[in-house]
Amino acid sequence: MMPLLHPSNYQQLHSSVSHYHFAMIVKVAVAVVGGLIGWAYMRIKPPPPRICGSPGGPPITSPRVRLDDGRHLAYREWGVSKDEAKHKIIVSHGFDSSKDLTLPLSQELIEELQIYILSFDRAGYGESDPHPKRTVKSEAFDIQELADKLHIGPKFYVMGLSMGAYATWSCLKYIPHRLSGASLIVPFVNYWWPCLPADMAKKCFELLLAQDRWTFCVAHYAPWLFHWWMNQKIFPSLSMLAGKLDIFSESDLEFFKNQPPNPDDNQEKRRQQGVYECLYRDIMAGYGKWEFDPLDISNPWPDNNGAAHIWQGCEDRVIPYKINRFLSEKLPFVRYHEVPGKGHFLAFDSGLCEEIFRTLVAG
Repeated sequence: MMPLLHPSNYQQLHSSVSHYHFAMIVKVAVAVVGGLIGWAYMRIKPPPPRICGSPGGPPITSPRVRLDDGRHLAYREWGVSKDEAKHKIIVSHGFDSSKDLTLPLSQELIEELQIYILSFDRAGYGESDPHPKRTVKSEAFDIQELADKLHIGPKFYVMGLSMGAYATWSCLKYIPHRLSGASLIVPFVNYWWPCLPADMAKKCFELLLAQDRWTFCVAHYAPWLFHWWMNQKIFPSLSMLAGKLDIFSESDLEFFKNQPPNPDDNQEKRRQQGVYECLYRDIMAGYGKWEFDPLDISNPWPDNNGAAHIWQGCEDRVIPYKINRFLSEKLPFVRYHEVPGKGHFLAFDSGLCEEIFRTLVAG
């Protein structure tokens, strides 16, 4: 027969067992919380980029320049030679596009105006290296350094299409002394610009699809969460990437229907270094907090020897025309062109495209 334990020994035993159970519960809780944190981190953390020319990465097939920070920008030159050109134009492509976009310019117009055109893959797109610290401001200095590396001269024009227009705003702010003129075609707008009247920004923002509003809010308020947001399946994210056509006007849908295939400008090549490096960083830079407000920009041409042109389609459902009209009314160096019956892809109308280039070089 086992001897009975003294009551104090019972208490000690009970206390030891309780401490043991508590310690086990704490260890299990720590393991669960650690696992959840690790799982969340892996969901939030973007994948590493597949750098062009790196082992296992995409091949380099385009000419590139090496920037002072070690990154490379891929570029494409067309038009007349830069040595013969009267006007040199740097084109900044839009969202999910590339240097190989096809603008419907006739050879006759190119030769008549004597224009040299330099397009490039913006950071992370196509064959241009990603920029881990990419901002609106950095875009202007990428353009300036590209121009200098290719020796196109002290002055040039800049043209930005849609999302690529924030690079043009940046050039107007940071390198105005280098610009002969600028063209912003259906230019991107940031609904959080301080210069915008609150009621206008709110009304225009509410014209967007709900899933797009949520996406832009995440990009603005919680960019660290953006990779997860774009890949989660609980809520719909960006409509454009989901293939929804609700945001496009009739003229835009007609453009899609009649657009000829361009093997050089295909989705796989544009995104080959990772969608985070091109598309997601593009959205986060554009909809994040800018280093400046558009209405802070001083007139780059006080002697009236140049101008910035905004081209906007009245039927554009991607970019609200009221905001670009407002900006043009407030900035004396901007000339506003509102095109009835046209949507977001007005630059790909051959007649309008030629008018845009003629107007740009005319000042």
